Parts: sequence; structure tokens; C-alpha cells
Amino acid sequence: MLAELYIRNFAIIDDLRLTFHNGFNVLTGETGAGKSIILDAVMLVLGERADKSMVRAGCDRAYVEAQFTLSAEIQLAIQPLLTEEGLEGDEDDIIVIGREIRANGRSLGRINGVSVNTKLLQEIGDYLVDIHGQGSHLSLLKPKSHLPLLDGYAQLDSVRDALGREVAELRTLQRELASLRQDERAIAQRVEMLTYQIEEISAAALTPGEDDELLAERKRLANAEQLMRYSAEAVALLQGFDDDAPSAVDLIGQAERALAQLARFDGTQNELLARLQGLASELDELTVEVANYRDALEFNTDRLNQVEERIELINRLKRKYNGSIEAINAYGADASAELQSIENSEARMLVLEAEIDKRLRTIGKHAAALSQKRHVSAEKLARAIEQELGDLNMTARFSVDFATVPDPEGAFVGDERLAFDATGIDRVEFLLSTNPGEPLKPMAKVASGGETARLMLALKTALARVDATPTLIFDEIDQGIGGRIGDTVGRKLWLLATVGNHQVVVVTHLPQMAGYGDVHYHVSKRVEDNRTKTHVDQLGYDARVTELAAMLGTKGEHARGGAADILRNADAVKQRIAES
Repeated sequence: MLAELYIRNFAIIDDLRLTFHNGFNVLTGETGAGKSIILDAVMLVLGERADKSMVRAGCDRAYVEAQFTLSAEIQLAIQPLLTEEGLEGDEDDIIVIGREIRANGRSLGRINGVSVNTKLLQEIGDYLVDIHGQGSHLSLLKPKSHLPLLDGYAQLDSVRDALGREVAELRTLQRELASLRQDERAIAQRVEMLTYQIEEISAAALTPGEDDELLAERKRLANAEQLMRYSAEAVALLQGFDDDAPSAVDLIGQAERALAQLARFDGTQNELLARLQGLASELDELTVEVANYRDALEFNTDRLNQVEERIELINRLKRKYNGSIEAINAYGADASAELQSIENSEARMLVLEAEIDKRLRTIGKHAAALSQKRHVSAEKLARAIEQELGDLNMTARFSVDFATVPDPEGAFVGDERLAFDATGIDRVEFLLSTNPGEPLKPMAKVASGGETARLMLALKTALARVDATPTLIFDEIDQGIGGRIGDTVGRKLWLLATVGNHQVVVVTHLPQMAGYGDVHYHVSKRVEDNRTKTHVDQLGYDARVTELAAMLGTKGEHARGGAADILRNADAVKQRIAES
């Protein structure tokens, strides 16, 4: 729900922090006091178009910030969006949305302190708030929202989701078939390229780790002369240059004999003798290995050239296939699999065509069954909405219009083939007639002004069970209606908040409607320091009586008595409903 709204330098509001509550929130006040400006601020936060005229005169920028507390359901819906954009806040159940407008007309949106574009503000805002009134975005008037609402009302979401999965599987098969049906020239070119690549990779016969081994061998071959010189020098030092100069082996032998004599006289030094004997043995083995290494060395220019060519081949294939030897071999395996698939494409296409035809018949059968259930529920929904509209003093007819579109490639439904998508074959739109004798028309073309707001209220009440939008805001909902209907509208708004589990915010001039508010705010404007400023006060019981009396347009104790009666009547209705 909308928990807090902060507005600074916006129109005639200089600095305002307003805390909203669960349930039914009512805003009243004189015309021009700033009630609609508060709603404009909410709409701005939700991504509505910004205008530099919104900036308070004499200021360089305006700022609006709204804090929302999120239910578990809404968290689940918007968390993927926030995570994808890196917008997670400190607390999962709170989101803060801000919008700044500068005097030059530029605006900046923020979610949890991070700058975002207007489109994302709108996308997140659609999950949080619906604003209904003149000039507002009316989500329920958009035909694309009608089918999900009907399915939700009829509790058909799981059936529709199952159909959607069938359609997704069909689309996968259709994409594969379309890929196989590429023109023959393109297929021939692909076969030629794949064949060449497979032969090239196969002929190279690359072995993982081969490149590192070749680089090491090239280094040895290129430095053969130095390796020969140093290994020969090491052998000479170990074995001796000539008979006159003692070698390392000779010296170790002399030391061994000396320690043997030492150990004869002092047995405690036997360990030293054993260690030296081990060292002498290891030195003998080392001398043999170095000598063998020296003897195996050769300066082979032919082999060096072969290694260089092999390294160049591997590097060229790495550049061409963008990877390591393992990646090159994997590419070759994938190419072989694709070539095999193409070579078997005619047989595969026959299999796919048969499977697609079978799936189109299955989807047609399930879509027709879903459509039948929708038609039954549409009648119930229409009667429920007509009853709600009647309670709101609107003699109206409501209907759900169903249409299908023929498609020679569509699903098989009876003797027809119809276009379909993941939702089925139905194209659904809500129709309305507000005047006897007039034909039913799309809602957006019929309702206007106060009718639009009351229509939204009727729809919201009938669909409250399936509408997940937590906060509903109604502006000018009382246009063209009197006190008796105002009492009915107020009761329905309170029910929408209480039974429907929504937060409802209403701007009204009708005291009968305002009497049902759980929280009542009075919006006024005052002149301070030669500037007009908007103030908002949350009213207690006595202040509510005073405000409702003023809204009744009379003065004195009689007016206050009437205002008190309105509150008593509203409380009594709430009590009866709560006890029922």
C-alpha cells in the first residue's frame, strides 16, 4: 500500500509529508485547495509525463517521493524486475519511488535511490496503484486487461496456464520446422560450409594439451646448442673433466670414506654416514640422467620447422573458431551433429508436420473447452456488474464480447481453424450501455466523467477478489450524483477497502461518502509570507463533524447534527457488515 507521500515545491505545495493508512482514506476540502495536486504528485511518481509548470514558482526543481509497503504477493511479482535492474532495497517489503522535475523541464526518476527511466516507473507503478478519474490512466478500460480479469473471476488461471504450456511446446516445434524449411540454396551453402569445417578440424586431429607440449618442444629445439653446452658442462662437473681434476662424484666418495672411518670410532655418527651414502647414490643417478639427456639432444632443423608449422595451424584454428583446442573439437562435434540433422531433415520434417498437426488439434480442443467455461462465467460477471451499477444509480447493461479470428494455420476447432495464442482462441472485450435503448459499445467509448469513476468502482467491486492491485485511488467519483447515491458509493468504497482487502484513497465533495472514511484528511490552502501553500490535516471526530457540516452547506448546530448523523449512520452500517 501507499504508506507515505512527500512533496516539495510541487505546484502550490511547498513542503508536505502525508502518511496514509490501510483501509478507506478520504480527502476533502475546498475546490482548488490542492486535493487533485496531491493525486497529480502520485501519478508523477508512477511515471506520468512531467511538465516544468509543475515546479513551484521561484524554485529550480520539484520533488515527489512515495514509500510503499509490499505484500508477499506484490513482492513476488516485482522482485524479478528489481533484481534485473539492481534496484533491491534494504527491506524486501518496502519500495521507495521518487521523481524530480527541474525548471528546464527535465525529470529524473529513482527507485530505492537508483536512477531509472520513466518506462520502468510505469511498469512498477502498474503493480502498485490504479488511479481512476478524469485524465487518469484507467487500466480496466484497456481491452488487453479484460481476458485475465475474466479468467481470474472464473478461476480459470490454472487451465489457461496449462494451455499456455501446450502452445509454448507447439511454438518450439514450429520454429524447428521453419528452420528446416529454409530455401534449398541456403541449406546447400550451410552443408558446404559445415562439411569444410568438419574436414578441416578432423584433418588437424588436435589433442587437448598438445599446444602446450609443442611450445615446450619448440623452445628445446630452438635452444638445442645451449642445452647441449650446459648439459655437457653439468656432466663434466659431476664426472670430472680429466684424471687430474677430481669430480663431484669423486669428492663425495672421499667424504663417504672419511665419515666411514669417523663412524668406526664414534657410532653416534652413523646417521651422518647413512645420509651421505644416500646423497652419493642420488648423485650417481642424477649424473646418469643428465648424461642421457645430453646424449638425446640433437639440433634438428627439420623437426623445428614441423613444430613451427603445427603451432601455426593450431593458432589459426583457435582464431577461426574462437577458442581453445577443446572448443575447436567441440565446434567440430556440433557441426557434425548439425550436418547429420540437415541430412535427415526431410524425414524430420515429416515427423514434425505430423506432430504439429496433432498438437493443433489438441490445442483446439482444450481452447474450445476453455472458451465455453469463459462464456458461462461471462454471464455471471455481467449480472454482478449490472447489479453494482444499479446500486450506483446507473441504469446500464454490461456484456462480455467474444470474438475469434479465422486462420488457415490456426488450431482446429470443430470445422474451423482459428487464430490462437497462449491464452486460447478468444478475443475478449467488455461492452457497456449506459442509456436504455442504446447499443452496447466498448467501455472506453461510452463512459465519461463521473460515469467513468462509478463504472470503475462497480468493476473493482465485482472483481475485487481477483484484482491484485493493492492501492486504488478515485478522483471526482462523486461527479453528478447526490447524497443518497453518495452514501451507497461510500459504503461500496469502504467494502472495497475492507472486504476486498485494498487500500482506497478518494477525493470527494460529498459528506455522505466521506462519512465512511476510516481516515479523513482535510486539504486547505493558506497565504503565508505572501505565498499560497497547501496544508493537509488528519481529522479527529470533532473536526470531522465540523468538516462534514461545512460540506453540507449549512451552518449552526443543525448542520453539525446532520454531520454527526452521517458519521453515526456510516458506523452503524460498518458494524452490521462486520457482524454479518
